[in-house]
Amino acid sequence: MTDKRTLIIFGATGDLASRLLLPGLGTFLQSGRAVPVQLIGTGRSARSEEQWKDVVTKSFASQDVKGPEVDATIESTQFIQGDPTDPAHLKALLDAAEAEPILYFALPPQIASDICEALQDVELPEGTTLAFEKPFGTDVASAQALNKTVLELVPEERVHRTDHFLGRTTVLNIIGLRFANRLFEPIWNADNIEKVDIFYDETLGLENRAQYYDEAGAMVDMIQSHLLQILGIVTMDAPADIDAVEFRSSLARVLRSTELKGGDPKIASRRAVYTAGTIDGKELPSYQDEDGVDKSRETETLAEISVEVDTARWKGVPFTLRSGKALGASRKEVLITFKPVTRLPSGLSGRPKADTLRIVLNPDEIELSVSANGGGNPFEMGQVTLSSTFDDGELTPYGEVLNGIFHDDPLLSIRGDVAERCWEIVEPVVNAWKSGEVPLEEYRAGSRGPADWESSS
Repeated sequence: MTDKRTLIIFGATGDLASRLLLPGLGTFLQSGRAVPVQLIGTGRSARSEEQWKDVVTKSFASQDVKGPEVDATIESTQFIQGDPTDPAHLKALLDAAEAEPILYFALPPQIASDICEALQDVELPEGTTLAFEKPFGTDVASAQALNKTVLELVPEERVHRTDHFLGRTTVLNIIGLRFANRLFEPIWNADNIEKVDIFYDETLGLENRAQYYDEAGAMVDMIQSHLLQILGIVTMDAPADIDAVEFRSSLARVLRSTELKGGDPKIASRRAVYTAGTIDGKELPSYQDEDGVDKSRETETLAEISVEVDTARWKGVPFTLRSGKALGASRKEVLITFKPVTRLPSGLSGRPKADTLRIVLNPDEIELSVSANGGGNPFEMGQVTLSSTFDDGELTPYGEVLNGIFHDDPLLSIRGDVAERCWEIVEPVVNAWKSGEVPLEEYRAGSRGPADWESSS
C-alpha cells in the first residue's frame, strides 16, 4: 500500500460532492487499490463536525461500502469553513493536511480559477495535486488562461482535469473492443463505416440544477466535454501502449483533426429547449419556467453538432453528437452504422437492414446487429442481434477517476492542450447561438425532440 494522501474537497457541501464524488471515494477506499485517505471538506456554508460526518457516512452508504479504510476516513474527516479565495483560509487547509494534498475543485470553472489565483500567494507543499471538474474553463481563452495559472502552481503531471465518463466501464471497454479484436479493427474506417452517432438523451429534467445548468446548457454540460472524449476514443489510432503518454497523445491527435461539418456552425448545429409536458406520469414545467432559470439566456436543453474527422481513416464519415434533457426515452449510446454490401447475390430476397454496433453507455451493454438469412424462408434476408451486458465495475466512474488521481496516473484525465482543443471545436457553435444565427427550437417534455429532428435520429 502506498503512502497516505489528503483529499481536500472545495465545494464539499454541493450536490456533486455528496451524489457522485464521495460515493466514488467510498468505492475506492473499499477496493484493493486504495491508499489511506485523510478527507477534508471545505465550503462557505457552515457545517458542524456531526453534520459533515453524516454527509460522508450517507454518501458512502449509498454504495454499501465497508472496511477499515472506510471507517478510518469517516472517523478522521473534518470540515473547515471559509472563503476559498482567501489565501489565509487556503493556508489553514494546507496546514491541516497530514500528507501530500490533493485539491479537488468540485466547483464551477470561474470559482476554480479564482481559487487558483489565490493559491499563487500560498506556498504549496511538495507533491500537491490539483483536480478539476469539467468544464475546464468557459471558452478557449479562459481555458488557456487557467492552464497557464495552474502550470505556475504545479507541473502538468500533477494536474487532473477529470471527466468521469472516461471511467465508465463501457467507455473503457471500447479500447479493448477496438484494439484487441481482429473482427473490428480492420473494418474500423471510412471504407466500411457509413456514419457514427453518439447520443446521450435523458428523461430527467433540470432537477434543481439551474445554478449550474442555466449557464452551461446541453452543449457545455455534455458535448464539449464528455461526448468529444468518447468521439476521440472511437476514432483514435491505436496507441503503442495504454499509458498516460501514448493514450493521451493518440487522443490529442484525432481531436486536432476534428472540425465542424463544412466549417459552418449554422449547418452543423441545432439547439432546442423543452416546454411543459409529462414524463412517466410526472408533470414537468417548461424549462424557462423552472426556478432559477433566466429566460433571456435562451439556454438549450437539447444540442446537436455534426463533425468530421479529417484523417485517412475517417475522411467523409459524418459524426453526430447529441445530448438532451426531458426526452421521452433514454438513449445513451454510441451507434456505429456500417455500409451495405456492394452487391446482394441474386436469389436472396428482402432488403437487409444496415449492420450496426451499439455500445450502450448506461446501462453498460453492447449489441451487434448483422444481416443473416434463415427462418421461415431460408433465402429471405433478416437481422440477427448478438448482445451482452457488462457487470458493474469494482469502482464507480468517479472511483476510477479518483484511483488515477491518488496513484498519480493521469490516464483518465484530460491533457491541457486537449481541454483547449475541445473548446476550439465547439466555440464557433456557441458564438453562433449567442448571436441568434441558429434558432432555438422547442420540444415538448416527454417527446423525442422537435418533430423535424426525429427522422435523422
